[in-house]
Amino acid sequence: MKTMKTVDACGQILAHDITRIVPGEFKGVAFKKGHLIKEDDIPELLKLGKDHIYIYEFDESKVHENQGAKILGEIGKGKNVRLSEEIKEGKINFYSEIDGYLRVDKEELKKLNMLGEISFGTLPGNIRVKKGDLLGGARVIPLVVDKSKMEKAKAIIEKKIISVDELKKYRVGIVTTGNEVFHGRIKDKFGPVLKKKLEEYGSTFMEQIIVDDNRENIKKAARELLEKGAEMLLFTGGMSVDPDDLTPSAIVELGGELITYGTPVLPGSMFLLSYLGEVPVMGLPGCVMYTKRSIFDLILPRVLAGEKLTFEQMAELGYGGLCTDCEVCHFPNCTFGKN
Repeated sequence: MKTMKTVDACGQILAHDITRIVPGEFKGVAFKKGHLIKEDDIPELLKLGKDHIYIYEFDESKVHENQGAKILGEIGKGKNVRLSEEIKEGKINFYSEIDGYLRVDKEELKKLNMLGEISFGTLPGNIRVKKGDLLGGARVIPLVVDKSKMEKAKAIIEKKIISVDELKKYRVGIVTTGNEVFHGRIKDKFGPVLKKKLEEYGSTFMEQIIVDDNRENIKKAARELLEKGAEMLLFTGGMSVDPDDLTPSAIVELGGELITYGTPVLPGSMFLLSYLGEVPVMGLPGCVMYTKRSIFDLILPRVLAGEKLTFEQMAELGYGGLCTDCEVCHFPNCTFGKN
């Protein structure tokens, strides 16, 4: 930057804030750094005692903060994301265009922030968001930045940083096992809980079949639901490690790909995830029925977003995988599931 006479500064970019003080009434910024000086501003600047001011010198090697923010928007914006119409003081915001599931590429985000002079912050990924929600903000920190740095940013970022997946609406079948429920000794309380959670995500409860503790009957019920068009299967009951709990072995015998039986999440360590072709299959431990939030609340939206989870991804859930069972539940605005 350089200094010049204020009377000659029309059309220049102010390099620093200029404060106005009215004793007993006001003290604050009259002109902000980055302000484009207009003819009408010059008398006001002179009244503030600024016969000389500092202005920025631009050349072909530099990029203005607002142009830098525009580049960050292009780098960061993935599917179902819109950018703020106004870029102000080098900052651009990212908003969700739909109700969906937020994805943030943490590695790409880190690479960008490691360049320096760039600030790009987001919400944590893998959470449900609503249309219009603010997802992130990015800015160039100095008023001007080297063009080479912004070119490097475009070159090193291989994937869009922020995107939102649409949640698919599945037709869901439930198989409930247990002699005590089958014979009417106790009333099933799992079904109503699952129906409510499915409705929360717009999926359809198709049918619930209650069977006794018989492995063949469990498999028969699952096949019946698949024949009726179930796109997801949920199993309740018989998910502990007791010798007479048959649900996990029945699911395995149905075939398909077993991802995991057991997860590092509390509540929900006895959770099972499998896939029969494209049909997600989940064995739900009892905690899903009686706790406000559990492993099911972390996995269901990811499955509905079309993600086919791996064992490694399930193992990663251990970091942030403890629900503190707060008296007033603020999920997903809490630490549970944030990794």
